Amino acid sequence: MSRRIQIVEVGPRDGLQNEKTLLEIDQKIAFIERLRDCGARRIETVSFVNPRRVPQMAGAEEIMAALPAENLSRIGLVLNERGWERCVAAGCEEANVVVCATDGFGIRNQGASTAEQMTALAAIVARRTAEGGPPITATISVAFGCPFDGEVSEQQVGELVREISGLGVAEIALADTIGVADPWTVRRRIEAARAAAPGATLRMHFHDTRNTGLANAFAAVEAGIDVLDASCGGLGGCPFAPAATGNIGTEDLVYMLERAGFETGYDLGRLIETARWISGLLGKAPAASVSRAGGFPALAA
Repeated sequence: MSRRIQIVEVGPRDGLQNEKTLLEIDQKIAFIERLRDCGARRIETVSFVNPRRVPQMAGAEEIMAALPAENLSRIGLVLNERGWERCVAAGCEEANVVVCATDGFGIRNQGASTAEQMTALAAIVARRTAEGGPPITATISVAFGCPFDGEVSEQQVGELVREISGLGVAEIALADTIGVADPWTVRRRIEAARAAAPGATLRMHFHDTRNTGLANAFAAVEAGIDVLDASCGGLGGCPFAPAATGNIGTEDLVYMLERAGFETGYDLGRLIETARWISGLLGKAPAASVSRAGGFPALAA
């Protein structure tokens, strides 16, 4: 196989935002630089949220100012127009705007309903057209299920995908924020999203809360998806979702894909070293299986 799968590294943002241990700015920068050395070329480096609500994400501007953009697209998470303004001022190469599939999660996570978030996204797209700024991607969170509103239908997701694509957003991610998806639902949801926005690039974002994350990634790749999010060490979770746990581990995903003959551009040995290093800073063992077991053939002690 020579098919290349692009892995967007979200460890510095999604990976850290739910951790009790608060890292220093220089530690966050070191984490990002290590990930770049592992082969990551798109990294969600910062989140432009209120640090009083998510203190783990404090220091976004300082991180961006100290972090060279060489061989790296630095992605900033954006929830509203204020976040967009900060993202532009900080010089991010990409802005990832989050829209929640349900009002229940949106109000708790972002203080806004889905309709209000779509209004904000439309305003951000209009401002980029008029004023300039980085390319915009969109992530639909709780696209497979919500901890407050329950099941999320394909129709809900399809309508959001259609509306977001209609604004001119070229890449749309479907996020299993609380890890409730299964491989068969993943395939159907991808089909629905493609029908709603045939020209959009689809990206998938899976959490391993119920041990289905890699199976869901497999289903997505089999369905033709070429862009997946992952977090080094399997770190992650949402502070506003009860019992939320980590994303699929970047090293687990890289191992699975490259073992099968896909290309990712990542150095698995370095990923394992980085996962063990960052987990040590956080005072915990890596959640990702490959960092515990090592690669095969053996890549790290």
